[in-house]
Amino acid sequence: MPAQPGVPALVARVVLTALAVAASRLGRLHRGRELAIAAVRAVVQLAAVSLIIALVLRSTAWSLLFAVVMFSIASVTTARRIERPGAWMWAALAIGAGVVPVLVVIFASGAVPFDGPSFVPFAGIVIGGAMNAHSLAGRRVLGALEEHHDLYEAGLALGMQPSAAIDVVALRLVPEALVPGLDQTRTVGLVTLPGAFVGVLLGGGTPLQAGTAQVLVLVGLLAAQTITVVTAYQLVRLGLLLPPELARTVRPRP
Repeated sequence: MPAQPGVPALVARVVLTALAVAASRLGRLHRGRELAIAAVRAVVQLAAVSLIIALVLRSTAWSLLFAVVMFSIASVTTARRIERPGAWMWAALAIGAGVVPVLVVIFASGAVPFDGPSFVPFAGIVIGGAMNAHSLAGRRVLGALEEHHDLYEAGLALGMQPSAAIDVVALRLVPEALVPGLDQTRTVGLVTLPGAFVGVLLGGGTPLQAGTAQVLVLVGLLAAQTITVVTAYQLVRLGLLLPPELARTVRPRP
């Protein structure tokens, strides 16, 4: 049954946010303020989206524009998350490399009708998954290059090309960005009932339709995330996603 807006939902949101902040403080994670702000932003953003989504879904053109907005925000967000805000265009390239072919396959195959109510949810889920994978890969790889810069320099001293020296430091960490998506796919139906499955059921679809939609989402996410992560890592090897302070010392040659 869908959640009902009102005082009970408001109380639940406040209590859950307080629990997250309290856990952060007890664990000395120093993320209490970020957690609180994120919770408030989620309410405001979803309220705003709820007001316009009905209008957007009536037109395929508006739905495409809405997806472009989501894609742009995802690119800027992940670029900031990896502390490389000036390279948002390279983040967009990596995410786009994963998202575009997945959406083309899903809708060109006829598996899902190409209309607003279908396109926006699928695009949003795939874009969001690719963004998360890009952030995980970027943070792990760039963090390793900063922490183990001496290992990179040692590789250069042995005559390695910069891209090969980067591989020595960071390549083993790249697959970790795919772990959440793999775990979600492996445990679907056993541990969780994901959003697409529940959404189709709540919308009046049959369990078979819900399962079909969810499998498309999960497999599409795996493809989008894998392509995004591979593309992002190649951009790192080319020096295009390196932060300025790191690029001055880690200067990969193409």
